[in-house]
Amino acid sequence: MSSTAVILMAYGSPDRLADVPAYYADIRGGRPVAPEQLDELVARYRRLGVGDGSEPSPLNAITEQTRAALERSLGLAVYTGMRHWQPRIADAVDQALANGAELLIGLVLAPHWSTMSIARYQDLFDAAVAGRVETRFVERWGSEPGFVAFLAERIQGADPHVIFTAHSLPERIREAGDPYEDELLETSRQVADAARVGDWSFAFQSASPTGEPWLGPDIVDHLEQLQAEGVRRVLVCPVGFVSDHLEIRWDLDVEAAGRARELGLELDRIEMPNADAAFVDVLAAVVRRHAPLPSAA
Repeated sequence: MSSTAVILMAYGSPDRLADVPAYYADIRGGRPVAPEQLDELVARYRRLGVGDGSEPSPLNAITEQTRAALERSLGLAVYTGMRHWQPRIADAVDQALANGAELLIGLVLAPHWSTMSIARYQDLFDAAVAGRVETRFVERWGSEPGFVAFLAERIQGADPHVIFTAHSLPERIREAGDPYEDELLETSRQVADAARVGDWSFAFQSASPTGEPWLGPDIVDHLEQLQAEGVRRVLVCPVGFVSDHLEIRWDLDVEAAGRARELGLELDRIEMPNADAAFVDVLAAVVRRHAPLPSAA
């Protein structure tokens, strides 16, 4: 009988405030963060409930809850592998193989493919496996029917203007023909159609100050445009995210919400999927649909 396991991959978050410098140095390829920027990042994580490590990080706890629920749903071993924190993707692969897995299915907690996101997870996954066992990798699932239906239910009957958002990436990916932007817009259209919402738009968020142009419009600028057009109420649906991490609970709930108040706009956002049972069912369906399990598993 073939033994199948899932490697559930996520970006990762620092476990405690003391981890923030190492975490961001990892993201930046070893380049340190300026002290003033680091102080701001620590303050943000502290506000989101990350402490000295005596209690589990609420951000990583979401990933663990999702992993455990997916494992129960599939009846297969599911291992968490982080791109920028522990346990690393390579650690998860090694653990799965040590436990006898003969087929590994890679699934990233991000729905849309890009050379700067999913492709990098796939490279890390493939390098960790190094041909030792058979693998299957889910490259994209933004148009998975269950995911579309899940988000459509979140905005069903919405009276405010709906803004779909996703993490921005450097604009150069557009020139290179990367499908990221098109996939995001397609998911947004499908969700809006399923929810019968006609008044919607799309904006990016969470761009990094790297000195090069990033995909836009940024949601803060977009809010200003909507206010000038007479919009007074908005509902944000982060179609490119699936959990309450820093980009949601700070970039949207603090920065975008604060700008909306300054503009006299009423801003709400949908509840994120996190480890919601219906969302876990979506992930299980993604595994089965895009990487069908052996009948003996």
